[in-house]
Amino acid sequence: MGTDDVDAWYAEREGKTIINHGVSIGHIPVRMRVMNDPGGFLPSGDAGQKTASAAEIEACKQGLEEGLKRGAVAVGFGIAYTAAASSWEIVEMFRVAARYDASCHVHIRGGDPVLALGEVIAATAVTGAPLHVVHINSSGRRQTANLLQIIDEARRRGMDVTTECYPYAAGMTSIESALFDWWKDAPDDIFSQFQWVVTGERLTKESFGRYREKGGFVIIHSNTDAYVRTAVLNPLTMIVSDGIAFQDGKSHPRSSGTYARILGRYVREMKALNLMDALRKMTLMPAQRLEHRVPMMKNKGRIRIGADADLTIFDAERVIDKSTYEDSARYSEGIKYVLVNGIAVVKEGKLQIGVVPGQPVRAPIQ
Repeated sequence: MGTDDVDAWYAEREGKTIINHGVSIGHIPVRMRVMNDPGGFLPSGDAGQKTASAAEIEACKQGLEEGLKRGAVAVGFGIAYTAAASSWEIVEMFRVAARYDASCHVHIRGGDPVLALGEVIAATAVTGAPLHVVHINSSGRRQTANLLQIIDEARRRGMDVTTECYPYAAGMTSIESALFDWWKDAPDDIFSQFQWVVTGERLTKESFGRYREKGGFVIIHSNTDAYVRTAVLNPLTMIVSDGIAFQDGKSHPRSSGTYARILGRYVREMKALNLMDALRKMTLMPAQRLEHRVPMMKNKGRIRIGADADLTIFDAERVIDKSTYEDSARYSEGIKYVLVNGIAVVKEGKLQIGVVPGQPVRAPIQ
């Protein structure tokens, strides 16, 4: 999610009204704007495929700076989707973030995960910008344990590096994005790992191409439960949903089941995490990642006098995720109340329609 200027640009192009809550300013949408990329959610043209000129890099820096001045809490990067972005360009964006003490939340480049992680750790070492590596499970896959070791060693040497994961062995992204520009040259048998989110069908090369023309979300079954478990159990990782908008009432089950899955499966059933460690990964650790730049986050992720009354009240013996890849909108069980600013948005297990007590989270506006 970008700041107001980027969101307004999207709204104008898509004919939609977008309500922005100031989460972060993204390198991807800024690069798309600078390069007039016709893509929607993710780049599908020049922003993914073109090396930026010096003038375009400068324009991207200005876009990030404007967002940070307007209260963006961090800078987001999806280098896997902007493969043409040079390492120099990434360092330049990190320099902007460092000037505002904003953390860089990075989906690392595709290819060798160790080299990709090294690229952004080097950018942090050079610029001093805090680094947050997103989705260590989906970026690392079979090298997840190696990436976690590198992050741990970097932290032991005083670097401000954090990471997170979601508890599913499949990811999801935009099928029309530049991430899949290779699809025409790929062998037919790899397309069975893709699942079209709307119908739940596994794809062939023919149906992948047809849906790519249409646009939308595709689930990617490319990981294993063992690698996901490695990420979830590591003390360095926060738990995140990587939740994304629903398409025709369908999405990834992580959009509605992530936290109940941790509490129900990893804590109660598998006894792989204790309850307090799981809660810390889902609440306190994310708040601490942001609170240096965003002082209001010091009142999140804690239960104490003066903290924001954002509370989830659940039955530890019943809580469980129910959403699936085919039926992603199913509510989790065992969650009785959700309070936002002290007001119930879920009451006795039922969503309270029209109750919207949340407030934007922003860094101080300059």
